[in-house]
Amino acid sequence: MRILILGGTGEASALARGLAGAPGHDVTLSLAGRTAAPKPEPVPTRTGGFGGPDGLAAHLGANRIDLLVDATHPFAARMSRNAALAAARAGVPILAVRRPAWTRQPGDAWTEVATVAEAAAALGPAPRRVFLTIGRQEVAAFAAAPQHDYVVRTIEPLGAALPVPRLTAIEARGPFDADSEAAFLASRAIAVLVSKNSGGSATAGKILAARRLALPVVMIARPPKPAVPAVPDAESALALIRSGAVLGSG
Repeated sequence: MRILILGGTGEASALARGLAGAPGHDVTLSLAGRTAAPKPEPVPTRTGGFGGPDGLAAHLGANRIDLLVDATHPFAARMSRNAALAAARAGVPILAVRRPAWTRQPGDAWTEVATVAEAAAALGPAPRRVFLTIGRQEVAAFAAAPQHDYVVRTIEPLGAALPVPRLTAIEARGPFDADSEAAFLASRAIAVLVSKNSGGSATAGKILAARRLALPVVMIARPPKPAVPAVPDAESALALIRSGAVLGSG
């Protein structure tokens, strides 16, 4: 079975590890290329886009792909749409790995918003010490609220992505546990956390820490994804692939 995994997540890495060297499976992992130094993976890896759904469909056909796995980030809506369209056009089965979103728990003080721009507005007019953990691609939206004091943590250098008067940029790669996140939030005197609802355990530490410290969270809801066969984790995807059941999911 020739499998193309659209990755960039822990689930994609776990799936690649689970399939690496497995008899009868030829696996390639595709990364978008937004991280300059991604972690090495045990399967052949390609980097970069495909040229939209038509380009991806052509790639699937040219490489005789038997299964496309969309294990991209919950907020990679465009890639998921392209994957669904490409799979349909190429007549290739598709399986999505979609981790469950976080849900509000007792003690959480969430303001839920639909977009990053709404998150910036939800911080309010009064200056606050804000911890942004939404990646570097969309932080520019917070330039519309320059009165705040921002602490931004990203994997890649932030550069000039957020032109505001008071900014602390931190480069770090998770996962971060709840204890270290609580210590970080306290040491930086954070007043409010802004997060995407990515779900999963890798970045849940900040949400658990905010709950522990009774800090408010501005939570950005996930974008809609196309309706394709889906499982919640890599283990479920592995089980389906090993059983061969996914080859009937076009």
